[in-house]
Amino acid sequence: MNFFLEIKESFAIALRAITANKLRSVLAALGIIIGITAVTIMQTAIEGINRAFNKSIEAVGADVLYVQKFEWFGKEDWNVYKNRKDITLANFNFIQRNIQSSSAMCPSVGSQRSLKYGDLDLENVFVIGSTDEYQATIGVNMSEGRFMTRRESDGGYPVVMIGADIKKAFFENVNPIGKIIKIGNYSFRVIGVVEKQGSLLGMSFDNRVIIPIDLFFKLFGTKRSLSINIKAADMHNLDETKEEVASLMRKTRKIPYGGRDDFGINQQEAFKSTYESLTGLIKVIGTMITMLALIVGSIGIANIMFVTVKERTKEIGIRKAIGAKRRTILMQFLIESVTICLLGGVIGLLISLPISLIINAFVLPTAIPLWIVALAIFISAFFGVLSGFFPAFQASKMDPVDALRYE
Repeated sequence: MNFFLEIKESFAIALRAITANKLRSVLAALGIIIGITAVTIMQTAIEGINRAFNKSIEAVGADVLYVQKFEWFGKEDWNVYKNRKDITLANFNFIQRNIQSSSAMCPSVGSQRSLKYGDLDLENVFVIGSTDEYQATIGVNMSEGRFMTRRESDGGYPVVMIGADIKKAFFENVNPIGKIIKIGNYSFRVIGVVEKQGSLLGMSFDNRVIIPIDLFFKLFGTKRSLSINIKAADMHNLDETKEEVASLMRKTRKIPYGGRDDFGINQQEAFKSTYESLTGLIKVIGTMITMLALIVGSIGIANIMFVTVKERTKEIGIRKAIGAKRRTILMQFLIESVTICLLGGVIGLLISLPISLIINAFVLPTAIPLWIVALAIFISAFFGVLSGFFPAFQASKMDPVDALRYE
């Protein structure tokens, strides 16, 4: 019980000392305020970007393999990829007939085109040609209407599913289902709107439309490389599915034993590893900068605490003379140091949280989970202990006779 009374008394003494020297306390805490502000803004930005990235990458599908002419983030020279043979429908048909470990698959091909509805025009819209299996393979959901049927897909019907950005541009206050839009010079009937998917590394998944692949080839030409999209039957056996697909691709493209693959099998993991390496570097640099500010701040607080100990030498002598223990003196100055740092941490949070909200509104996504607030408080307390320990230890070792003689 005495221990808790000592803590309560130490807090009271610390608050009296801080309020008696307000300007000095604020200047002492300035480094901690800057450090906590920096670390909080950095963490809220990284957390927000992580959440936005994870939401966007869902559009790629964790259990989907994309067989393409090139590797995402590949290290080969561009000429190597450019000179590879195109991925063809024959390759797709061979894999579809022989694969054992997929639950759905579809071919897809794309091209940028202009769209028109009435007097409204959109440039550089990504037009995807695929089949009715695209929805099951990629996992897109419809916010309005429906996806194309097999009959519409195989028959090359002039139907189109539009992305959320297209709906907003053309049909913000109008039901788009049944409306006619033009892709290039060709008319299509809107039968569905794809649920908003967001963007990934600057590439929007909502600024696109989907049409039957046979009609795509008929209107825009067949000399294009496909993407063969394969949804694994079992997420836990994705590597086995990848090996099977690679084997089938080597057979259909007649690659000799020991020859180099002239195709890439891409998956979500490529985006994740690249993203994590980038954010990892940002975290290291940001942590170094904030640690520097916190260390400078803690050195400032340590100096102030040494000055405080010198100023209150007689007080320490009196307290020791009437029976105060070394731990009581140690705790008194340690709590004072921690209190200054905690006040600095709270001020840093009060500064950083509104800034994070402004950044979220105008620059990039941020998120403020409770663990970031708890981390800021913990860091403040940690540096309070770190900066206050040696001055407090010096105070606790004072001889009461020498302290009472101090002028």
